[in-house]
Amino acid sequence: MNTKAKKALKISLFTLLGIVGLVVLILVGYVIYLSATFYRIRDNLLLDITNSQTSQVSIGEDYTITTYNIGFGAYSQDFDFFMDSGQMLDGTKVSGSGSRAKNKQTVLDNTTGALQIIQNQDTDFAFFQEVDTHSDRSHFVNQYEMLQNGLGADYSSVYASNFHSGYLFYPLTNPHGSVNSGIATFSKYQIAESVRRSFPIDMGFFNKFFDLDRCFVVNRLNIEGSDKQLVLINLHMSAYDEGGKIRAKQLELLKTILSEEYELGNYVIAGGDWNHDIADSLNTFDTQQTVPSWVAQITEEDLPDGFSFASSKNAPTCRSTDMPYEKGVNYSVVIDGFIVSNNVSVSLIENIDTDFMYSDHNPVKMTFSLT
Repeated sequence: MNTKAKKALKISLFTLLGIVGLVVLILVGYVIYLSATFYRIRDNLLLDITNSQTSQVSIGEDYTITTYNIGFGAYSQDFDFFMDSGQMLDGTKVSGSGSRAKNKQTVLDNTTGALQIIQNQDTDFAFFQEVDTHSDRSHFVNQYEMLQNGLGADYSSVYASNFHSGYLFYPLTNPHGSVNSGIATFSKYQIAESVRRSFPIDMGFFNKFFDLDRCFVVNRLNIEGSDKQLVLINLHMSAYDEGGKIRAKQLELLKTILSEEYELGNYVIAGGDWNHDIADSLNTFDTQQTVPSWVAQITEEDLPDGFSFASSKNAPTCRSTDMPYEKGVNYSVVIDGFIVSNNVSVSLIENIDTDFMYSDHNPVKMTFSLT
């Protein structure tokens, strides 16, 4: 090899090493950035109640409550999600690719559509999950503000963050970005106190950056003429949990809270996105897919004494997002609904079939009274 060729080779090697070194430096810097921006919201956090109402609930009266995971406004029927994968009945593997809503107008349209569904129910209480306030993935639409404006002055509202992250550069072709998202509770009746409780989460070095800061909100309502309280718990449990260890810990914490409140003589309703089949609905709805690995179950045996499910199988409440939605093709299941204490009488529970028009979830409505 002549001198000129050797010199060219050295330059090429140094250039390659420089590129590799730069990539390593960027990756190390990014990990440092994620570590510096990561934090867990403290447990037992007292939340602000906006537009507090004055009316109190009463024993023996009928009330309605809804729950709706609005999927950060991204999940039109043509949307799939990069973290989901599945399998068709013929063995074909499928995987989602979307990470952000198509555009800002899509988020506005889906949020408005979901809001109108709940407005039409004229519900006394409304739970929402995956409500973004300032996120790349939802084009910085403040969905909580939209819900507040849409439901109006008749409702008090409470918001708790359950997903806050630095800029997530995955997937590389369309990064998820920074996220500020949470769960919201609306009530036509006076909420005396709202407290954010932290669920256990996977604290593995990388998993903690991509999972949510899962939580549930304990809303306390005084009852007219009674020293007991109506306790409404809005929750969103973990979905991506291989082996189910984290979800088991989350359920144990929740069961402890439920039991403590019931033993005090309070009336307790826990509802939201359980990320578990709560209606024995694994094989209920038409599909051309196998049961996904993320679908776990909660059965009556998993509930504390004095509690029962309030769920329905008249329609599914969640669809697979490993592919765009097509009725009868995507896997669907019931993972949204309620658990109630035995002193709460449920007269109606219904899944509202929107055909997943505005979210990958359908809302649920329950009519109940305190006995």
